[in-house]
Amino acid sequence: MKIFTKVLYRLFACILFTVFICSYTYAQTDKLKGWHLLDFAKDSFYGISLNKAYDFLKEKNKRATPIIVAVIDGGIDTSHEDLKNVLWHNPKEIANNGIDDDHNGYIDDVYGWNFLGNKDGSNVKKASDEKTRVYHLYKEKFAGKEIDTSQLTTTEKYQYSMWKRSNDELSVNGDDQVETLMLEATAKAIKRQCKIIGDEFGRSEFTLEELEKFEPKTKQAKDAKYAYVSGMKMLSVDSDEKNTNIIKELEDYIENKKALATAKTTPPPSYRSDIVKDDDKNINDKYYGNKDVMGPDAMHGTHVSGIIAADRNNHIGVNGVADNVKILTVRAVPDGDEYDKDIALGIFYAVDNGAKVINMSFGKAYSPGKNWIDSAVRYAEKHDVLLVHAAGNESYNIDEKNNYPCPDYLNSTTKASNFITVGASSDLHITPNSLAADFSNYGKQNVDVFAPGVKIYSTLPGGNQYGNLQGTSMASPVVAGIAALIRSYYPSLTAQQVKKCIEESVMKIADSIPCMKPGTKVEADMNGNVSGDKYKISFSTLSKTGGIANAYNAIRYADTLAASLNEKNNSIKKKKN
Repeated sequence: MKIFTKVLYRLFACILFTVFICSYTYAQTDKLKGWHLLDFAKDSFYGISLNKAYDFLKEKNKRATPIIVAVIDGGIDTSHEDLKNVLWHNPKEIANNGIDDDHNGYIDDVYGWNFLGNKDGSNVKKASDEKTRVYHLYKEKFAGKEIDTSQLTTTEKYQYSMWKRSNDELSVNGDDQVETLMLEATAKAIKRQCKIIGDEFGRSEFTLEELEKFEPKTKQAKDAKYAYVSGMKMLSVDSDEKNTNIIKELEDYIENKKALATAKTTPPPSYRSDIVKDDDKNINDKYYGNKDVMGPDAMHGTHVSGIIAADRNNHIGVNGVADNVKILTVRAVPDGDEYDKDIALGIFYAVDNGAKVINMSFGKAYSPGKNWIDSAVRYAEKHDVLLVHAAGNESYNIDEKNNYPCPDYLNSTTKASNFITVGASSDLHITPNSLAADFSNYGKQNVDVFAPGVKIYSTLPGGNQYGNLQGTSMASPVVAGIAALIRSYYPSLTAQQVKKCIEESVMKIADSIPCMKPGTKVEADMNGNVSGDKYKISFSTLSKTGGIANAYNAIRYADTLAASLNEKNNSIKKKKN
């Protein structure tokens, strides 16, 4: 997950970090570590009541059945102290012998598979956005032509609709150009501040927490520190975030904005095809990639995996939601928009290797290979596998905006029954004005539940590193962890029944609790406080269930449901006898 969401980038574009007149209180990171697992009644945090769930299972004398959870992401640090004991190992594959021992077409797939690599060991790190890829994919077919949609096939209508939308969205306007210029000025200001601070601090890389403890001697360094610290706190940047990461991400975002300015005249770079060298138009050309499931940047996937299943028994680091879980790794998400073919094949691979829950913390607004994705989703549905997907971080109402992958099958009125879409909630200790994360997508029809997704503390690459990230990418694995917990302790329940357990047992939020629609621009006082009910909405309006996923409630619901089904089955057996 990126440090900044698109909402924060828009705010970034309006702020030059030179002088800040506001002062802000800042919750220390260590006070919030693991808040997402807490219980509201006991701890006053809107977490998932995980300890209560485990206490209930203990009281019921329930025993866990090992379960495989697949994480389709950008890679996982397989050497991490809090993950190495919970990683799936292919029982039919002998490590590093160069032989496809289990004859599945993937050589040495011990931890899983990397669909973003080449057999020579090279890996795709970056990818262009799908909007630009779609525009150039269908440009020759549709650009400059009078299109009679009544003469198009169903597939062609879908293609034309995508291309037309990309054509409209790639039109550069004055606001985009101004935003890019302001972002460039912002990046220069931050780098200048960091240079001034670094010269006196004696180090070029530092965290916000380290900088706050540093006392500059010169007025220039004091001003630079004040501007930098104030700006980062205004944007709720975590205290352990390094200045170098912040600068890099901002520069990457500026580079992407500039690329979009020329997107219509310049085809996107062929990052993937230059390395992978498969036939990307053929879903049956599937035996490509390599065994390197870590890849060049395992930040996102490592953090996601820790949320689901970080070792609960080693007394170090963090605790994942679910015990008795093995994480199967599928690397298919680059820095940029994922490719539908890789995602589809990743789902097929995970299902074939026994995953019962698949976490998908990625998404985009275009899906040219949706038919492939639909085929994989149907395959997972047929094999009783639950798919958990992040709703996205654009503050969009996805009842009105496109968001993929999704449970709606193409050219059909049916929906996948094994698919959960998750929005991100916060806590009033973190964001006093709203229980909903400002960046989260939402939708009364298309978002099923919310779950904690702000300042989530979990594993990071480096063997023994931990830190906070935020996004619906963090909320999704919270729900995937709850699903894994249910499937582990109540293995008789189907994917659809587990989905029901989670959705029917959400923690309902009273209308009196502060909540604002994500993305709302508000007016605040000097202390950042919003007064009155001007911006207030009901949390219940943001999703289908109107609540926050809760492990304790879900486990109790699962226990009742499993007992009821068992009683029903026993009754049927007696009648037959």
